[in-house]
Amino acid sequence: MSQAGWQVVRERSDIEAVSFDMNIATLEFHALLAGAYGVGLSLTPFGEAELKAGSNIKVVARHGVGYDMIDVAALTRARVPLMITGVANSPSVAEHSLYLMLELAKRGTAFHAMVAENRWGQRMARGLPMDLFEKTVLIVGFGRIGTRLSKMCLALGMHVCVYDPYVDGAKISGAGCQSEPNLNDALAKADFISINCPKTTETNGMLAEEQFARMKSTAFIVNTARGGIIDEADLHTALTTGRIAGAGLDVLEREPPEPRNPLLKLPNVVLAPHMAGVTSEALDRMAISLVRNVLSVLDGHPDMDNLVNKEIYGHH
Repeated sequence: MSQAGWQVVRERSDIEAVSFDMNIATLEFHALLAGAYGVGLSLTPFGEAELKAGSNIKVVARHGVGYDMIDVAALTRARVPLMITGVANSPSVAEHSLYLMLELAKRGTAFHAMVAENRWGQRMARGLPMDLFEKTVLIVGFGRIGTRLSKMCLALGMHVCVYDPYVDGAKISGAGCQSEPNLNDALAKADFISINCPKTTETNGMLAEEQFARMKSTAFIVNTARGGIIDEADLHTALTTGRIAGAGLDVLEREPPEPRNPLLKLPNVVLAPHMAGVTSEALDRMAISLVRNVLSVLDGHPDMDNLVNKEIYGHH
């Protein structure tokens, strides 16, 4: 957690905060939880065993927006709120989604290598770069990140389609986008697909062989959400058979990936080490939001906008 968050803690004389490494040993973590009323987490798992160890825990807060490492059902049963950092890193992730689209379209890394390695004459060898202007992008997930990305794409003159069965179509059309009721049908018209939805039991493996078969052979797919939403074996097949044109991946099923992961060797894949939401500005915003989320619950005024399991307060 950045110093911006610790500064918020230091402003409260009634709060004692203890830092710990996200890879802390389980027994050591449980010992810390025994004396805690709230906990802020990065990638440390939290579930039934942690609730048992921390019998006084009143709030669990994530340093980010994903919570696939958290047993939400267990927290809900114990009536412990789970808080996320809301919009803190959504500008950063949306920008990175757009960057990956531009990188794939403009072949930036490949062109740099051609110049640096004296391969100027190869610049036309693998096809020309392409514009995003007047291309169709399908944004899967119209939450904090997807809505920001849609504005960026609209500003570039793109046609923006959105698939999100949990968002009213009127809200999507009101934002200047086209609501798509069926994912497979929407995939068939997209030049770019950006994954910006949470990883859940419903979305795990959501993009697999059947979906790739629907896509244009010229389509690019970008994932800045979570590994596992895209089936990597099926993605590899689609990329190597010409079923789709390329992929930009900030996230993978296993992180860091095995060196033998075949996606690492493909020329039509751009990879990043799960850094889309990790900018210096985003880290400050997330740290401040995490601390304020914890304090909001301990002070008796939970920030409902950042609450995941709203049902514990009678909301849905």
